[in-house]
Order: sequence, then C-alpha cells, then structure tokens
Amino acid sequence: MPKFSVAPMMDWTDRHCRYFYRLMSKRAQLWTEMVTAKAIIHGDKNRLLDFDAREHPLVLQLGGSDPSEMAMAAKIGQDWGYDEININVGCPSDRVQSGSFGACLMQTPQVVADCVAAMKQTLDIPVSVKSRIGVDDMQSYEQLTNFVEIVSASGCDNFIIHARKAWLKGLNPKENRTVPPLNYAWVYQLKRDFLQLTIGINGGVASISEANEHLKQVDSVMLGRAAYHQPYLLASVDPEIYQDHQDNNLIISREQILLEFIEYMKIQHTNCVPIRSMTRHILGLYHGQPNAKKFKRLLSGKVVEITHLYEWLDWERNHE
Repeated sequence: MPKFSVAPMMDWTDRHCRYFYRLMSKRAQLWTEMVTAKAIIHGDKNRLLDFDAREHPLVLQLGGSDPSEMAMAAKIGQDWGYDEININVGCPSDRVQSGSFGACLMQTPQVVADCVAAMKQTLDIPVSVKSRIGVDDMQSYEQLTNFVEIVSASGCDNFIIHARKAWLKGLNPKENRTVPPLNYAWVYQLKRDFLQLTIGINGGVASISEANEHLKQVDSVMLGRAAYHQPYLLASVDPEIYQDHQDNNLIISREQILLEFIEYMKIQHTNCVPIRSMTRHILGLYHGQPNAKKFKRLLSGKVVEITHLYEWLDWERNHE
C-alpha cells in the first residue's frame, strides 16, 4: 500500500504534470484530477483517461453519486489501466454542489456506501474514498465515525481524510483549503478506532519531514499544493519515506529532471501538445534556488520554446 501520494488537484495534476512528478519519485502514488462519471461515460475517453505507462501507481478519482454510473465509469477506468479508483467526497465547489456529489456526500453516507458496493461488484482493483472530517453542520467526531462505519461496511477499507471541514455555504473552494482549522487529532483517532482500515491524512502538509511525522500516526500521507509549488520536494520521497536508497544515495538533480522532461515535451509537442501546457507545471522546479525568479520569468514569457530551456541549462552551468 503506498504510504505517500500527491493529491488530485483540479487543472493541475494532468498527465503532463504527473509525468513530471514521476521523474522525481518512482514510489509516490499519483492521482488524476477529479473526473465526473458522466464525463467518462459520455465524453472523450482518450482525452480524459490517457496516461503514460511510467505514471503507475496511478489513481483515477471519480466524481458522482449515482451507483450505476460510478460503477460503469470505474470499470472503464480499470480497463484503461488505472491501479485504483477513488470516490471524491471532499470537493466543495459550486459544480459538485449543483451535482450533489463531492463534499455534499458526507451528509449522505449511505449513498457513498451504495456507490462503493456497486463499484466493488464490477472491479478487480481497489476502491478508496477521499473525504473531509465533516461538512457544514457536522460538528462532532461521532458524525465522522458514523460516515466511516457506514461506508466501510460496504467494502471500502481505504480512507484518505482531508483534516478540515468543508463549508458549502460561505466559503469558496480556495478558502475551504485554508480557512477551516486543521484537526489532525481526529484523523489520528480515526486510525486508532478503525485499526482494520487504511487511514491516510491530507491537508496542510508542507514538507517531507512533516509527512514522516504524520506516518507515525496514520498509514499514508498526501501532499497537495506544497508539491505543486515546490515539486523538487518529491525527489526526497523515495529515500526519506520509503527508505529506498538507490544509485548510491544520489538524489536526482534538477538538471537531470529538466533534461528528461525536455525529452518528454519534444515527443508530446510532435503530437500537437502546446509547450506552455507542459512548462506551466515546472515553474516551481527551482523554488528556493538563487535563480528561481529568472527561471519563472523565462517560462512566463509571451513565447516559450524548448530551446529556451536548453539556454537556461547552459546559463545555469556557467553560474554554478
């Protein structure tokens, strides 16, 4: 069971972003953006589901609340080659509220249980649930345990808990990531009360050392925006989280990562993928380095070409 994951992030963790992350960690579990079951059933499956084989282990996160649709979409995901299917029970956006899924589902745990049961009847791969610790008027730990009890009874044994409540009214999605206070203690207690379940934690984790502290209490930990804005953190995941010391303990350098990603971009560009749709994910590669601002400016210009990245690497080597 993966101990470390990079969170699903709308408009961010697309296939190009995930490939970039995989260059830094071979062991981290990667997640897609949330995709609705209806979109998968009726939409462009190639655009929504395609991924590079190097992205494994890879989780497809589904949004929806109709058990038959969720089962159908999950089966398509399994056939496409995903390693796990996750049900989104944490997103508080207007879109999910109007569709009665995402964080809304915390108020109807039996609906989530029905979705899990329908999916497990169809799938041979694991099904997990990613939720909040509560939503709106859910004020008690007992309400959280009631949710977990009902859903786990349908066959789900893996829960990833964002340690904040979601306020569906009064806060927008960005505010819901920061304003509700973190309550790690509830997630820790959940693991103690449900020893038979795999319990993961998400929310506010900013470093690999913090991740390791959480792993003393729970089974898995998830980084979100910290990983996106400071992606080189992921280069420490394999040796520090998994104790996987390969290549004589040498951590891959930023230059090596960039060179490998350039080769990937060349291939994708020949398939008509715009350069900027890929370079936008690597803006933070040099976060904390003396020339980080120069790197960001290079990638934020009106025209971005692969040759600019080679020029950057030459400049970097001459200024080390």
